[in-house]
Amino acid sequence: MPLTTTTMPLLFKAPTPCPAADAAGGPAGLAADAGARRLAAAVARGDEAAFGELYERYQPRLFRLALVLARGDESMAQDAVQSAFVTAARKLRGAEGEEHLWNWLARVTRQQLAKIWRQQQRTSAVVAVAELPECAADGQPDARLEECLDAALLAMDEEDRQLMEWFYFDRLSHKEIGEQLGTTTKSVSSRLERARVKLRAAITRRLHET
Repeated sequence: MPLTTTTMPLLFKAPTPCPAADAAGGPAGLAADAGARRLAAAVARGDEAAFGELYERYQPRLFRLALVLARGDESMAQDAVQSAFVTAARKLRGAEGEEHLWNWLARVTRQQLAKIWRQQQRTSAVVAVAELPECAADGQPDARLEECLDAALLAMDEEDRQLMEWFYFDRLSHKEIGEQLGTTTKSVSSRLERARVKLRAAITRRLHET
């Protein structure tokens, strides 16, 4: 089941609800657990439609988690999530319920992120140990890590946050954003890069505070 997506947008405006919260009990929780079992079993059988559903359902939240663990490194977070879904297509064999399925995907994403960091460390002569993610030792709940992302975004200037929302959430091109702002695509590219740097710094600062 090849993964054909080329972009992984951030969901700043409407983060995916925590699956575990919905699976706590009651009819909604039971239905969610049944749906997760069905979905995992279908993916295990090689059902491409089920894999697409799995991706659409869990990718946004996995990317948010990976972005925090990668200290705001968007490219690294994308690679980790992409690799996690490739692993799911090959190795997911079943799930006991919604929370179990999420935890499995989150664990694989953390493992893939750690692998990417190790690869970068081997190929780069300048990698500060302090910059490495605490994937294995990070005991913070996933929801707590996602709160760091939300807080980091809210701490940004309104203009920077709006710029990133246009690009990642509304999926506007550099040209379309330039038309909104009355500026050039080169200027938009430069402003986006500066906003990314600010986001990485804000995430790192928030993680150190927790």
